[in-house]
Amino acid sequence: AVVRGAARSGDVVFPDFTHPRVRAWWGGLYAERGVAGFWHGANEPALFTSSGEPPLPRSARHALDGREGDHREAHNVYALCMVRAAHEGLRALRPEERPFLFSRSGWAGVQRYGGTLPGEAAAGWPGLRASLALVLGLGLCGVPYAGPDVGGTGGTPSPELYLRWLQLGAHLPLLRTRAGAGCREPWEFGAEVLAHARAALVERRRLRPYLVTLAHLARRTGAPCVRPLWWSAPEDRALRDCEDAFLLGNGLLVAPVLVAGAERRTVRLPGGRWYETATGRAFDGPGRIVVDAPLDRIPVFARAGAVLPVRGEDGGLELEVWAPAPGQRGGGTVVVDAGAGGEEPGVERYAVRRAGSRVVVEREDGHGAGRGPSRPVRVRGLGPD
Repeated sequence: AVVRGAARSGDVVFPDFTHPRVRAWWGGLYAERGVAGFWHGANEPALFTSSGEPPLPRSARHALDGREGDHREAHNVYALCMVRAAHEGLRALRPEERPFLFSRSGWAGVQRYGGTLPGEAAAGWPGLRASLALVLGLGLCGVPYAGPDVGGTGGTPSPELYLRWLQLGAHLPLLRTRAGAGCREPWEFGAEVLAHARAALVERRRLRPYLVTLAHLARRTGAPCVRPLWWSAPEDRALRDCEDAFLLGNGLLVAPVLVAGAERRTVRLPGGRWYETATGRAFDGPGRIVVDAPLDRIPVFARAGAVLPVRGEDGGLELEVWAPAPGQRGGGTVVVDAGAGGEEPGVERYAVRRAGSRVVVEREDGHGAGRGPSRPVRVRGLGPD
């Protein structure tokens, strides 16, 4: 039987994505769309009308890849099968390109096919905090590519809330602003917000090689891009209770502003030396510190000894190296993306050590191991100890 309902586009029917033939048919439809990427929305599936058994009647039948069953069994995998159909279709239609997909809904394994937009957070300060928790939770569940709607949904966020949400989103794997009802574009909040929003987006562009590296490492190792603070020190019980900051990979700690009117905030640091990236100030953890959080930026810290691939002023890849503490060493991995074709990228590994007042950076991956890097290096954090 055909299941009908109402959605944003009007009256709709629901393909049974648990049927291989339906997935093949759906995958072929992407040939008619001349765009580079796709977002699947309302695919829980969601309805604007109720049958009394939301969202679809329990009696709705599904193929379930030949096993057959009702919607109670198919509901959670419906969106997973949809994004699988899209991924397989795009791979067949454009074998020379890496598909770009993300979905509002999914299930375990959705990371094989695309990223996830974790729901529609309410447009308020609690929604901002909840959006960070969602991304952290998804990462721990094996879904590394996620990010919220900047500004939330419903109503119009205040200029301050919008900016703080954008500053957080600029440090997450997926950055997506949401237009529609109410103000949602940076220029709609005035010149000051626009200037600060531009600075956040410029910094995201600078960090893009690092984000690409983290994405490839997530694929290879399962380690999420966005990690709770206890990730590097699970024995530290104080870090387990910290829900207002996160690690971006192993090299950066991001402390977003999640409350209204804050111009300073407390940050809990894991063990080791950390540098505030905006000022270069060094702090030694573990412990709590209080730092400035002006409207134009959120506090971000680099781990001593970290090697971060960033976009240099000339547009090329540059290594930003943060000096190890005296007597300590560091290092990092750089994955150089091969482009949209899906070829295996090059991997570079670097070791960092102090030599008096100098910082020595050497490759240790077998390709010129023991020699200095062939890329430009900018050392930061070499101030007085």
